[in-house]
Amino acid sequence: MRQSDLIAGADNAHTLDALFINAPLRDYTLRPRTNDYTLPVLGMAYIATYAQQAGFNVGVLDAEAHGLGIEEAAKIVNAAAPRWAAMNLLAPTYEMSAKIAALLNPDIALMAGGHHAKAMPDRILADPRMCNLRALVLGEGELRVAVLLEDEQRRRQLPGVLWRDPIIGSRAGGVADPKTSAEMLGPDINALPYVNRVFLTQDPYRVAPTATDHRLTAAALQWHVEANIVGSRGCPYNCTFCGAAWSANPDVKIRVRSPENVIGELDTLHDAYGVTAFRFVDDLFLGAKRVVEEQMEAFTRNRIGERYVWDATGRINVLDRLTDQELEVLVGNGLREVALGIESGSDRVLTAMDKRIDAEMTERVTRRLVARGIGVKGYFILGFPGEGRDDLDATVRHIRTLWAIADKHPGDVRASVFEFRPYPGTPVWQTLIKDGYHADDLLAYGDVDLTQDGADESMRQRDEFNFSVGIQFGGVPLEDVRATLAMLTREQHERNQYGREAAA
Repeated sequence: MRQSDLIAGADNAHTLDALFINAPLRDYTLRPRTNDYTLPVLGMAYIATYAQQAGFNVGVLDAEAHGLGIEEAAKIVNAAAPRWAAMNLLAPTYEMSAKIAALLNPDIALMAGGHHAKAMPDRILADPRMCNLRALVLGEGELRVAVLLEDEQRRRQLPGVLWRDPIIGSRAGGVADPKTSAEMLGPDINALPYVNRVFLTQDPYRVAPTATDHRLTAAALQWHVEANIVGSRGCPYNCTFCGAAWSANPDVKIRVRSPENVIGELDTLHDAYGVTAFRFVDDLFLGAKRVVEEQMEAFTRNRIGERYVWDATGRINVLDRLTDQELEVLVGNGLREVALGIESGSDRVLTAMDKRIDAEMTERVTRRLVARGIGVKGYFILGFPGEGRDDLDATVRHIRTLWAIADKHPGDVRASVFEFRPYPGTPVWQTLIKDGYHADDLLAYGDVDLTQDGADESMRQRDEFNFSVGIQFGGVPLEDVRATLAMLTREQHERNQYGREAAA
């Protein structure tokens, strides 16, 4: 494949107005990636789609999905010679982004946004590798990016856009018109165009049917195409480790797409790509009872369950309050699997995380879901600040208890286990800084190779998630935390490969 072919969505016959760059989690020149699939950059694709509809020629370079190295990514950007290079800055990939930025031709203007931009704007503006940064966009970027592409000088009238004054070197920022500020910072998500999937390297994507796909027709199973989708923006919860916590985003207004808008995108993706399965990746689709009721009424009316299956993230405390009848409505509307932030089997740690759940509630919700054939994907964090050996052991027992519950029912439980990493702007980050940790140490993300030089197949698909700052935050040595993570991942792999009965 030619390097230019790695740029998605651009019209190569015309000058490129902007190239959006998703940096790799590590320099894949040093160690090639081992996993086959990475999550699509939906937020970046939303911005690219809006800019495209505004008349600009834009493309997306997903260096993570393509497994690119730093120099290779920069070479592709320089060869494309866009007017603007645009980066999504995330804490784990910031160093990769900064290194790429330092290698870009000086006549390419740079804009950036993302969680890290919002959490640490002054640090980014002071980074000499970001010397050509002409616009730091804080928050949702669709409308403001399109304005910047039209005329850079209009940044002075845009809210939440910062840059470094070229003369005195201090921070400068736009002074917004109060009449347009709210819309610029939080656009009407029902008015935004559906994501143009040409900007996404691996979405929609083909997958092999699973045991939970029994509601799909034979024709759908034969082609089985899936796509990721966002149903809302913002989160009302304050989980201390999460970048979406409301205390870290007081400016974000929670907005939910109308059911008609969501269903319109489902049908559009089916008509264009043959998609029959969807994954809602936002926090709220099954995270607020009002949203569940509103969406499911429309799903029932439009007979979604007869045509599609879908997965969604959910909140355990919200699902715990649903009646049996409401759960049956979810089943009838095609719900296949719920992703739950279970995080720990220790109630003490759950309280420290501000999860508003306990282990018993998780077991109760899991039992009700899997009894109805709905799968559960549980996310767990090991090594959380203050976690002791008893807490870690409680999480291991909890996961095995959930597997045992699933073994008695048609729905399955999948455990996805992570090492704790601090993210700037989150509540726990603020606590760690107050406790004496230095920001430079908390930002020292590095990849961790748990594949044993590629020999352990159970670790292969986790390649993009294995990174760490190398600090022991709890009472358990870091090597023990990682050994526990690897053990649980291997056990989950055995369940995936050989079936629940064989693994048990």
